[in-house]
Amino acid sequence: MISFPIQMVDLFGQYQKIKPEVDLAIQEVIDSSAFIKGEHVRLFELELAQYLGVKHVIGCGNGTDALQLALMALDLKPGDEVITPNFTFIATVEVVALLGLTPVLVDVDMNTFTMDINSLKAAITPKTKAIIPVHLFGQCANMEQITEIAAKNSIFIIEDNAQALGADYILNGGFKVKAGTIGNIGTTSFFPSKNLGCFGDGGALMTNDDALAEKIRSFANHGMKVRYHHDRIGINSRLDTIQAAILRVKLKHLDEYNSARIEAAKRYNKHLGSCDKLITPIKASWSNHIYHQYTLRLIEGNREELIAKLAEKRIPAMVYYPVPLHKQVAFAPYQKVAKIQSFPKTEMLCNSVISLPMHSEMSEELQEYIGEAVRNILD
Repeated sequence: MISFPIQMVDLFGQYQKIKPEVDLAIQEVIDSSAFIKGEHVRLFELELAQYLGVKHVIGCGNGTDALQLALMALDLKPGDEVITPNFTFIATVEVVALLGLTPVLVDVDMNTFTMDINSLKAAITPKTKAIIPVHLFGQCANMEQITEIAAKNSIFIIEDNAQALGADYILNGGFKVKAGTIGNIGTTSFFPSKNLGCFGDGGALMTNDDALAEKIRSFANHGMKVRYHHDRIGINSRLDTIQAAILRVKLKHLDEYNSARIEAAKRYNKHLGSCDKLITPIKASWSNHIYHQYTLRLIEGNREELIAKLAEKRIPAMVYYPVPLHKQVAFAPYQKVAKIQSFPKTEMLCNSVISLPMHSEMSEELQEYIGEAVRNILD
């Protein structure tokens, strides 16, 4: 039986399955009263580092702070250029501008929605100091090619892994590493709707570089290494203990959650794969796909009409992202740099993508209902 209203992400249903574990973890924090920098924060950082196979994980306030802290740790100077994809959430580029750096946008691949390699190559200048590939909607950018390009040009890599935590990158030869552990620094978000989400805001950085890890911890703590001794100008960004306690519980289930999303995507593909008016998500050869979003490309039909008719059937749908970054008012001052290239693929995607409900609690009955509705509207 389908439960209405249908949610894009069923956070309550997920909580119900782990309620005793989560409630106990929260109560432990309350009983200890160690709400800031409590033991659960240290343990979560260790456990996530073990899961990812990386030396250091540093918790912080949110995914945007994670990106900002990563850039701060690289000691970039005003005017240095940072390359990001055009088709992404604004946070990826926002932090670049906030630090006085110059965002340089590049187009994306039509199939994977991640950074286009040829566009990346064309955007590199002597001022390029960092690349921020985004692992979008649950699968990785082409990190081996990006790493090769960065190495040739002495450029740092910050992986924006907010949407693909737990995804595997498959190196040449078949060896697997976790998304977010390939570049100099990886960043992630624990926003509630993420594959690993907390019950508020939270984020983290990951690195194998001891010196970078030490700087990140200092920057996140008012520039301190020793209490009341400030070695650099920092910010105040920390993962609070209650969120860390919740994340420790959910981390144990992350592979289960990602597997459930993969199975849900297979069921969607079964219901929608034969519809010639849309293209179901395409999986890259170098990465598995853990479906933070299930995002279709509408190649025929009216997207707004489809969304409206789905809403009549009490089915939500979202558009990630309707306006490309180079057309955002906030980035008008950077248009001169952004116009190094045109962005036909990004603009086409912004006009054609649509995301259906996707989470770890989806039933086959629910997906059949959604799939049938989409097909009937488009036929």
